[in-house]
Amino acid sequence: MNFVEELRWRGMLHDMMPGTEEQLKKEMTTAYVGFDPTADSLHIGSLAPIMLLKRFQMAGHKPIALVGGATGMIGDPSGKSQERNLLNEETLEKNLAGIRKQLSKFLDFESGSENQALMVNNYDWMKDFSFLEFIRDIGKHITVNYMMAKESVKKRLNPDAKTGMSFTEFTYQLVQGYDFLWLNQNMDCKLQMGGSDQWGNITTGTELIRRKSGGDAFALTIPLIKKADGSKFGKTESGNVWLDPKLTSPYKFYQFWLNTSDEDAESYIKIFTLLQKDEIDELVKKHLEAPHARELQKRLAEEVTVMVHSREDFEMAVEASQILFGRGTAENLKKLDEDTFLSVFEGVPQFTISKDKLSAGINVVDLLADEATVFPSKGELRRTIKGNGLSINKEKINDQELVVTPDFLIGEKYILVQKGKKNYYLLIVE
Repeated sequence: MNFVEELRWRGMLHDMMPGTEEQLKKEMTTAYVGFDPTADSLHIGSLAPIMLLKRFQMAGHKPIALVGGATGMIGDPSGKSQERNLLNEETLEKNLAGIRKQLSKFLDFESGSENQALMVNNYDWMKDFSFLEFIRDIGKHITVNYMMAKESVKKRLNPDAKTGMSFTEFTYQLVQGYDFLWLNQNMDCKLQMGGSDQWGNITTGTELIRRKSGGDAFALTIPLIKKADGSKFGKTESGNVWLDPKLTSPYKFYQFWLNTSDEDAESYIKIFTLLQKDEIDELVKKHLEAPHARELQKRLAEEVTVMVHSREDFEMAVEASQILFGRGTAENLKKLDEDTFLSVFEGVPQFTISKDKLSAGINVVDLLADEATVFPSKGELRRTIKGNGLSINKEKINDQELVVTPDFLIGEKYILVQKGKKNYYLLIVE
């Protein structure tokens, strides 16, 4: 696989320093991408750089994932309008462990092959570096004029900027530049890659290497992923879409990709999956012929959910989707784990019922009009049952004398009530 050509057709190439493509054609090359350790999980905003490293390894090169334990203590000003909170060592360690685990799903860290991936933490080489040593050995090689010319610095020093820039943040590009120098000297790393907002920081590194050691150093960036309407990718009303299933359930993760627009799906399937050009072209063609079938979104959601989570999680997400959109059965409902179940019915009205009330059995009319006020009156409830409009746990209820017992519980705790086609209610029995 020609790495640069692969990036080009996938729409994943933004900037590249002259000579980069020639270097990659010449020999197996080591490159690194930095990841921000401000949380113990990455979110889908990190998925494009992860796929960049994955493709790099697939092309026969050696990827390094650098987790910025040291730079995470400073904060990168790129794309930020204000300084972010600094992290303590204990929090950083927890975050690094979570990120390591996630990256292992994408990169080969263990096969022993020549291009096996490495994970490094810049805190390891920064922790014993004194301030005086740093400004003597590193600071003198890069002028303030050079640093001030960077776009990320200029934006924050603009008189219209809401906040200024601390000296701590100003030095960030030097610290990141030193990472590249250290990896270049100690691990023969010749290329740094990242998002297009990182171009300034990355080229500071190539400049530092050139001035300090005269070694070869290259830079490559990918576009920042945005939605077709220009809004931020990866954000929903409830916040970030995380790779950790505890923070974003596989069901919600799957739904995020399933709900992408036609235009976004066409670009995302190139960026976020390993499908080849012929297959993607065929999917796009079918999608144009029958956009209502949403084949492109379905395939995108499947590929990304299986890659980030598992085939089993994907299948459960599909079953959960069917339940919510009317095609599910009681059997589907019972297969869901508790997290997925609660994820599907998040936001629906809930009622808490005492276990004691249920243990002896309770008439369905008393349960749904008195104990839980799903219906404002018993008369309306009886009319709904008569009109075939009531379901419990996805099964139609036709008997007004039905006695609801603990046998109805899903996961020994929940009863799902449905009024008509779209109105759901959750009874929590405790």
